Amino acid sequence: MAAESPRLARLAKSIDEGVPGALDAFWREVTESGAPLVERLGDGSALVTFLWRGQARSVATDWGVRLELTRLAGTDLWYATERMSTDVRTVYYFRRDGARGKPCTPNGDGPVHVDPANPRRLRFPADPGDPTDQDTWVSILELADAPVEQWSISRPGVARGRLLRDTIRSATLGGRRRVWVYRPAGVPTAGLPSLVVFDGYLARTVLRIPTTLDNLIAARQVPPLVALFVATSNGKRRLRELSPGRPIRDFLTGELMPWARRRWGLATDPARNVVAGVSMGGLAAAYAGLCAPDVFGAVIAQSGSFWWAPPGAEPGWLARRFADGPRLPLRFYLDVGSRETEDFGRGLTQVAANRQMRDALLARGYPVTYVEYAGGHDYVNWRRTFADAMLAVLSGAPGPASSSR
Repeated sequence: MAAESPRLARLAKSIDEGVPGALDAFWREVTESGAPLVERLGDGSALVTFLWRGQARSVATDWGVRLELTRLAGTDLWYATERMSTDVRTVYYFRRDGARGKPCTPNGDGPVHVDPANPRRLRFPADPGDPTDQDTWVSILELADAPVEQWSISRPGVARGRLLRDTIRSATLGGRRRVWVYRPAGVPTAGLPSLVVFDGYLARTVLRIPTTLDNLIAARQVPPLVALFVATSNGKRRLRELSPGRPIRDFLTGELMPWARRRWGLATDPARNVVAGVSMGGLAAAYAGLCAPDVFGAVIAQSGSFWWAPPGAEPGWLARRFADGPRLPLRFYLDVGSRETEDFGRGLTQVAANRQMRDALLARGYPVTYVEYAGGHDYVNWRRTFADAMLAVLSGAPGPASSSR
């Protein structure tokens, strides 16, 4: 423990020596300054100590930081320390006694909860169109050198685009699909390029893509465009609907895009059209590029689930499809968190799967911008990097092949 956190080592020494009120004084210090405890090392890294106080059989952090906490002997203080680079931004929460699920309140109580000593929290609002959905809360960890987030924050004097809610009947996916249509401020939609985004509710509310588009368009960094935010189901149904295959292909090419072109008069030139998504949505976006290059000319896949494979196939199926097929007129932006190290089978983590996809695309001569950010499978990172993605694919020029390895 002493080699991990000097401050915690001093606390343990004080407790061993019987210093009165040592633990309470330490906890007051933590609650006043905020958690986690961060001790910089001067080499671009820091010791980050997650702390929780109370009675439990076990305590762990989850999501972007996965650590088992240890109880400090003779106290009710639990801790875990990890050395991190000082540019990390991610999210986490606490689980006690093996509890599952995610926090549903910002109160810091219950068996699954946010960090009560950390005032920085992110809310995932319940989708009012989905009766099974509920609010989710997480704590934000943002170290001193985390990249500045600028494009997703509303700016004074920037005109806001309009958001219209519509529905489209889908025979391929079944039932109706909600679509939120973003129209840029002061521009007729006829002839504009399009951006299709999966997981449309969270893309609007948590990723703040409409605000990012407002700012980029106002700064003339990207051309005015119409964005289609497509609602996606939760759980296993989402996994099924966003998996590569005929349903998602036919929905995009035979239902959504023809509907949008009739309704809004959008451009038909695929080179001007972008498809985007995160996680399974990133996988679906890349597959859309593969099977519909006559509709989409650019793909944004943030932490794309490229480990996915159909039944009976090896992980990394989509990368092999690109590697074995002809080069298509597509541009790519891929990013992934350096902390996305969960094994999805045969040693293929999210990071490894994205590197595999990057390498397959580069080997076939595709323009690819690839970034590994210091974080996890995080909306707080995707929210920031989405502007970089738009700039990369709409410039028409490839960016750096990789930010690491």
